[in-house]
Amino acid sequence: MRIGVLSDTHLVSPNDRLEYILEELLGSDDMLLHAGDIVSRRVLDRLEEKGVLAVCGNMDESEVAGVLPQKRIIPVAGVRIALIHGWGGKRGLEERLVMRLKPEKPDIIIYGHSHVPYWGELHGTMIFNPGAANTPYGDGGTVGRLEIVDGKVEAAFLPIDEKNKL
Repeated sequence: MRIGVLSDTHLVSPNDRLEYILEELLGSDDMLLHAGDIVSRRVLDRLEEKGVLAVCGNMDESEVAGVLPQKRIIPVAGVRIALIHGWGGKRGLEERLVMRLKPEKPDIIIYGHSHVPYWGELHGTMIFNPGAANTPYGDGGTVGRLEIVDGKVEAAFLPIDEKNKL
């Protein structure tokens, strides 16, 4: 099972960058997840066309935040994934997420908010942040991919490079 993961698109409307991510970088993945800060309804509509499961982020307009949950628990390929955006400062973010989601007992927490790619383990829970799909200057950025085989999870970060068509 290959799961494409993005977060922090921060877009008012779909654009070529989003299309590149959805169609070329992550287009062949079995499932797509978005960890919040989609921002606009038009972008959410495009994500939903691709079957993306998403949660709301702290920057999402009310028309997005009003229809998306703050967290999702997704059982897939023998693991429980918690999808959430995150809140507060970068320092201690992973600890706050693990404590907040402890009752759900996820195997993996996917989050965004910090814009910093991260893959690690905390208190027995794997934690994955794909980084930001859109940087303030529209260049660079990353998305991620989880691959689950026989209950084992591998993670990768994919740099966004529309010009060189990775």
